[in-house]
Amino acid sequence: MQMKLKLTVAAAIAVVGGMALAQEVVKIGHVAPMSGNQAHYGKDNENGVRMAIEDLNAQNLTIGGKKVKFEIAAEDDAADPKQGTAVAQKLCDAKVSGVVGHLNSGTTIPASKIYNDCGIPHITGAATNPNLTKPGYKTTYRIIANDNSLGAGLAVYAAKTMKLKKIAVIDDRTAYGQGVAEVFKKTALADGIQIVDDQYTTDKATDFMAILTSIKSKNPDGVFYGGMDAQAGAMLRQMDQLGMSKVKFFGGDGICTTELIKIASGAKTLDGVVCAEGGASIAKMPGGTAWKAKYDAKYPGQFQIYSPFTYDATFVLVDAMKRANSTDPKVYIPKLAETNFMGVTANIAFEPNGELKNPSMTLSTYKDGKKVSLN
Repeated sequence: MQMKLKLTVAAAIAVVGGMALAQEVVKIGHVAPMSGNQAHYGKDNENGVRMAIEDLNAQNLTIGGKKVKFEIAAEDDAADPKQGTAVAQKLCDAKVSGVVGHLNSGTTIPASKIYNDCGIPHITGAATNPNLTKPGYKTTYRIIANDNSLGAGLAVYAAKTMKLKKIAVIDDRTAYGQGVAEVFKKTALADGIQIVDDQYTTDKATDFMAILTSIKSKNPDGVFYGGMDAQAGAMLRQMDQLGMSKVKFFGGDGICTTELIKIASGAKTLDGVVCAEGGASIAKMPGGTAWKAKYDAKYPGQFQIYSPFTYDATFVLVDAMKRANSTDPKVYIPKLAETNFMGVTANIAFEPNGELKNPSMTLSTYKDGKKVSLN
């Protein structure tokens, strides 16, 4: 009897021990603004990562001889560069296996050095300033078109398709806003557009009447705004109040959201918006339509822009782990550079500097209170 009890206990310990050895928890970090006036972007991005992790866990993957269970390590950077570097260091200290993020160029650029120094790869599906990849970190990747594509594409459309002659430019002084505005200005000037005014604000401002009144006196055909939708929506309302409803309004992916419709609150100027996003429209993404239906069922009313990209970014990290047969960043980072992954958004492969190869771009406008693509 005593011998049988000993064997039973030993067997139980072996089973428990086997289970402990069989499963490894792999943490993937995600960082975006989860508070403040950009929280809707952050929630959408985080939803993409959570959805990817659920789908990956459903595959019951084995990496390096161990069953792996993926978990999200979610952090809020509040779109603030200082908070961005603080949470990047927190994720380094927590030894996450990889990071998806950040949302803003102003937080992603300083955080990228932190990740490089601690040897953790990060993939952004949202930050578009070209300076992100200039240091050449082997830990930094982007799976969306950068501002060189977005700003230039909008300027070419304004000049060649819309035949506009005079445009005023406003930016919010962030790395993203300034970056996309500078590219727009440079390309617009080269294409014969006159920049009649050049103004700036902040990503926290709400009153733009003084700026817009100054711009109105210059009689522009259009206004370009480098910044996010909270400010863009307020500008559209205030342009309406100033009788500028026929002035076209341009912006990058930061304004190109469904939330802009709500923030603009029925302003006639919404109909004159043309905005650019990196990547194909949902309908033209390889897996976009089916993915979006699944997203909407899971997170109704929360879709903005970037969640398909954060979903793919999560899969790209895990794809590199699978090919390296290791979840250790030191082992799988070299495999990221060799990525050739068919995602929801595109076939994803990287240039040597971590930029996406052959990035596409979508121009959109707003008609009858709905966002519709122009290409």
